[in-house]
Amino acid sequence: MATSSPPAARTPVLAVHGLAKSVGGARQLFAGLELSVAPGETVAIMGESGAGKSTLLNLLAGLDVADAGEVRVAGLALTGLDEAKRTALRRDRIGFVFQAFHVLPHLTLGQNVALPLLLKGAAPKEGLARAATLLAAVGLEGRAGDYPAVLSGGEMQRVAIARALVHAPMLLLADEPTGNLDPQIADKVLALLLGQARAQGAALVMVTHSARAAAQTDRVLQLAADGLHPVVLHHASD
Repeated sequence: MATSSPPAARTPVLAVHGLAKSVGGARQLFAGLELSVAPGETVAIMGESGAGKSTLLNLLAGLDVADAGEVRVAGLALTGLDEAKRTALRRDRIGFVFQAFHVLPHLTLGQNVALPLLLKGAAPKEGLARAATLLAAVGLEGRAGDYPAVLSGGEMQRVAIARALVHAPMLLLADEPTGNLDPQIADKVLALLLGQARAQGAALVMVTHSARAAAQTDRVLQLAADGLHPVVLHHASD
């Protein structure tokens, strides 16, 4: 069983103990998985195709249920929460960046980014003002009134990052956030993601196949059947 922990002086935002998950009722993806991530810390998870990287992110977000073990976010055990409370936890404390962006085409960029705040009950004016601030932070100042149809892939991912951060989540989860982008744009988008996560003090867990992307995080872990193992990357190439 592999254990990977940040410096002991920092209380973790994310704490995972003995996590196990199987698929199809038979094939075990992993077991005995341990992970601890501190505020402001960025962690990349790599692994072979089919190892269960995206499944692990879903478990960390409370979108799926483990066979065994425990996931705690901000001290709250997800296994002890019903679906409504898990939904509320995701809404209030977790941000998710998807590879496929999931930007809503019928909403303006400002409305897309403000959506997590509006779901929390924020006034529209307050939500749109905060959205404009986050759009500026990711290099899209003055674009709040635009629609997604006019954006490039890199700009779409910037909107997705702004939306994930707008409600100041404690935990940020990213599934192949640069997988659809060319290397030059990917570097810029990743720098924005990591920089904003650190600036907000959010714990970031990023699944990626790219050694180049992983090398820019504080820690790199390899997902295997017996858990997570530290990886040392000697260069930043794919």
